[in-house]
Amino acid sequence: MGRALVEAVRATEGAELVGATEASGSSLLGADAGQVAGVGRLGVEIVHGLAAVDRAFDVVIDFTTPEATMDHVAFCETAGKALVIGTTGLEETHRERIAAAARYIPIVQAPNMSVGVNLCFGLLEMAARVLGRDADIEIIEAHHRHKVDAPSGTALRMGEIVAGALGRDLQECAVYGRHGVTGPRDRETIGFETIRAGDIVGEHTVMFAADGERVEITHKASSRQTFARGAVRAALWLMGAEPGLYDMQDVLGLRS
Repeated sequence: MGRALVEAVRATEGAELVGATEASGSSLLGADAGQVAGVGRLGVEIVHGLAAVDRAFDVVIDFTTPEATMDHVAFCETAGKALVIGTTGLEETHRERIAAAARYIPIVQAPNMSVGVNLCFGLLEMAARVLGRDADIEIIEAHHRHKVDAPSGTALRMGEIVAGALGRDLQECAVYGRHGVTGPRDRETIGFETIRAGDIVGEHTVMFAADGERVEITHKASSRQTFARGAVRAALWLMGAEPGLYDMQDVLGLRS
């Protein structure tokens, strides 16, 4: 994602890359971010930590780990910088910390920055209201072998949207995989199936299966650029935003 973000920033009018960071001990520290991303020298050295970025900047785009994200939240809150968070695998304590910082700085936090996925979020709410009470609902997601969290943040967000539309609590009705003699399916549940294989960028399907018919809403990403472009779009949108916690529905004007 770091390489994809460098490329997306370079290709977006009004955006400029002025800093790039990596984890301590990374072999990329000291390298030129543009050369690492394959877009040519940009004069931006990859450093460890935002405090080491030696040029003025307005917005941080964060696709890291929950622990690193918390460090970035603290830095941006203190420095008065806007923040885009695409990190997944966040726990409730992480989300509470992000919400607290959003009282002072503008933050866009979303499990998926893709324009297409966020359109699907709106379609899922409609489908759940129309079909959900008469259908079994299953969410199937697939990603590359290196993804460390499961189910994906996008799949969980899809489940939250569907559950919310039906007046259910996802924490109570979610079923994560099945094994052995599980008995008949409870229609009030929402099932999750996870696939980790090869270099799959990201695929999500929500299935509404009723007697005699089923409706499937699917999004397939073939390139990480779809996430990177959305993140850069969010960063530019934040330039005029007041402190608060936003998501891609706000950025794209899809909030009903």
